[in-house]
Amino acid sequence: MFETLILCTANSARSILGEAILGRLGKGRFTSHSAGSHPRGTVNPRALELLQSLGYQTAQFTSKSWDAFAGPDAPKLDLVITVCDAAAGEACPLWRDAPVVAHWGIPDPAGAPGGAEAERAAFQLAYDRLQARFAALVALPVETMSHAELRQHLVRIGDLEGATDLTHARAHHGA
Repeated sequence: MFETLILCTANSARSILGEAILGRLGKGRFTSHSAGSHPRGTVNPRALELLQSLGYQTAQFTSKSWDAFAGPDAPKLDLVITVCDAAAGEACPLWRDAPVVAHWGIPDPAGAPGGAEAERAAFQLAYDRLQARFAALVALPVETMSHAELRQHLVRIGDLEGATDLTHARAHHGA
């Protein structure tokens, strides 16, 4: 199993969506987790509403600290993906066994202007963008790739449609 941690500062929306998507698409090859540097403590209700509408069981999704994945008893991570620009700019814990780290920033759907329907649409768009990225990840032969090869592919995946300006800058300037 390829252990993957998806990070977002609050661990309440994008990282939860990513955990769900990779858990479904990567079944049998990937184990997905999510966490945040400053977890909100609750999952955004719109994220849960969307996931439920798409047939996901949601009871297992919780907002938790990335500290749970940094200690000696934490799972050995193969890949850490940040999905919000704030988390990408934070000093992450020292991950055991040096996983490959990538940034796939997409805009925050929470609080999208225009009311409840606009926010639902923003969550669907975030989901669709994350699904495209995780589908591309699952299609890779990650088990046989070097860290450098995997990193190159992850940068290109992160730069897919809808990426944040920070993600584009990192992809095009090698940061």
